[in-house]
Amino acid sequence: MKTSLKKYSVREISDGFVYNEFEGKGLYGLSGRLTIQPEYQRAYIYADGKKDVAVINSLLAGYPLGLIYFNRVSNDKLEVLDGQQRITSFGRFVSGKFAIEDENGMQQYFTGLAKDKQQKILDSEILVYECEGTESEIKEWFQIINIAGVPLKTQELLNAVYSGPFVTKGKEEFSNSQNANIQKWSSYILGVANRQDFWERALEWVSKDKTNIGAYMSKHRTDSNINEVKTYFNSVIDWVSSVFVDVKPEMRGLEWGRLYEDFHSDSYNPSEVAAVVEKLYSDPFVRNHKGIFEYILGGQTDTKILEVRVFDDAVKNSRYTRQTADAKMKNESNCPLCALGNDANKSKIWSLPEMDADHVAAWSKGGTTTPDNCQMLCKTHNRAKGNK
Repeated sequence: MKTSLKKYSVREISDGFVYNEFEGKGLYGLSGRLTIQPEYQRAYIYADGKKDVAVINSLLAGYPLGLIYFNRVSNDKLEVLDGQQRITSFGRFVSGKFAIEDENGMQQYFTGLAKDKQQKILDSEILVYECEGTESEIKEWFQIINIAGVPLKTQELLNAVYSGPFVTKGKEEFSNSQNANIQKWSSYILGVANRQDFWERALEWVSKDKTNIGAYMSKHRTDSNINEVKTYFNSVIDWVSSVFVDVKPEMRGLEWGRLYEDFHSDSYNPSEVAAVVEKLYSDPFVRNHKGIFEYILGGQTDTKILEVRVFDDAVKNSRYTRQTADAKMKNESNCPLCALGNDANKSKIWSLPEMDADHVAAWSKGGTTTPDNCQMLCKTHNRAKGNK
């Protein structure tokens, strides 16, 4: 890897700046010689009215923006290795894409600034390391020098490592915030397009596990389409939306890929499912609403994922004291199920730590988490009783 330290002005880098709001397209500077966003780079994420403005205020205050790295791909062509967010921010400002607030609290675009302030921005010096090496060296360094202030997410790193037509197509589909499907996807997926969250979920689902994403991307790196990814992704989304016709906030971020694999072959009546969802949402004893959907898909048997409210210590202590007193009077075990047996535990008095609180009538069968539906069982019988 060869490196050389150079200085560029904002004016030079911004010369010929071209920016298209569609992520990943048309990012060029240095009169077209500099590709600001190579395909392995993440999308622009500084356009929030804070980070982009901070870049401009830093230039006006004379603060350095930190080292920026270019990769020399030929004698007259460069691409940004690290610093894309900062370069895009001042390029967008100089070309009139956003405004900053002046000392009087007024919004000012670049052309509205005083001439001396315009000059200060344009003359600001940017320290740049120009690097030259093999593709693998460049991409390895790209991962190491992540110094732009917002750490790369795992998927952004994977995009860099496995850059190629497959990643380009994937980002066009799943990392484009203008995609009309984003709103629907956001009902089930937690994240945003320009941080690669939808692309990552699509790859996770089709590869069956997040740990398999890298291997899948490597295998398909040179593919000219993402048909398999899109088909599988849409199958999952369509299945979820057909089973659960009412969208709930808690559906965002669930493991829909795994749930699709486990349950998509089963039959569900959407109207009946909707009724059960509403019943569980209104049940004061259900503490984990996120678990409702897997509970329904799994046949409404695994109550653990609902985190049904358990009996508090006061109820358990009261029930234990009463059961133990009654058991001693009858010379039998204070575990009602042990008392019915014929073994050595038939008359055993268990200590409170050796017992668990149990619903007499199971919650899943209409039993409530109230004192009159509580009984203390030895741990062995409570585990064996389950949901019966």
